[in-house]
Amino acid sequence: MAIIALHSAATGLSAQSTALDVIANNLANANTDGFKASRTIFQDLLYIEKAQAGAANANGDQRPVGLYIGLGVKVAGTQLDFRTGSANRTGRELDLMIEGLGFFQVEIDDDIGDGFGYTRAGNFALNSEGELVLITDQGRRLVPSIQIPEGASNISISDDGIVTVDVPGQVEPAEVGQIEIASFINPTGMKQIGENLFIPTIASGEPSIGAPLDGGRGRLRQGFVEGSNVDPVTELVNLIRTQRAFELNSQSLQAADEVLQSLGNLRRF
Repeated sequence: MAIIALHSAATGLSAQSTALDVIANNLANANTDGFKASRTIFQDLLYIEKAQAGAANANGDQRPVGLYIGLGVKVAGTQLDFRTGSANRTGRELDLMIEGLGFFQVEIDDDIGDGFGYTRAGNFALNSEGELVLITDQGRRLVPSIQIPEGASNISISDDGIVTVDVPGQVEPAEVGQIEIASFINPTGMKQIGENLFIPTIASGEPSIGAPLDGGRGRLRQGFVEGSNVDPVTELVNLIRTQRAFELNSQSLQAADEVLQSLGNLRRF
């Protein structure tokens, strides 16, 4: 009956509306350092079985196909795309990019993600205590803490995370710390919490912390930041497809409504 089409079209409108929200967020973050695009995953719903495939008819012959009517679609989830974004050269001593696998670990509120968040954005600065912090409105502190001595200059960060500086009165550069990065078995299972941060979930697994270039982790590039991996052209194509799918579902909804209206008018004849 048309009532099934009415409900199926309604699920399509809801699903495409969610997909539109995801695409809009991707496009809004096309210039956000370290941002990872998401894509919407759809799955069909239950089916009404009106005839079973392989069932025998009165002559003993088997039915070659069944008769199934679907009940619509739903959004199964959103999948993060962790392909590396563009390498944007800044020339700043405290800008870092992870070339390969891994995340920077920063301090967050204790009641969120066991107090640690993870990010691909490597735009760092110094706070009033000389510690490396993210350039965000919260200024999250890098873990393990790296503190630059007052008056130090020529900050150098090696590919494997060794931080050295020139200190007044010393001939040789002084080593002030080691930057470590975290890796996950399933990074697409991480939870986004804003501020370019992710936290682990059961699906992502626990973080494995270590030095860059160790255990398959990526290398650090000083003077670069990783840009957003959003492809505006792809997102605009997806936007058009989603808009057209929404229009088709709205037409299905209108057609089902007209059929029900015609059925309601049969009593006049």
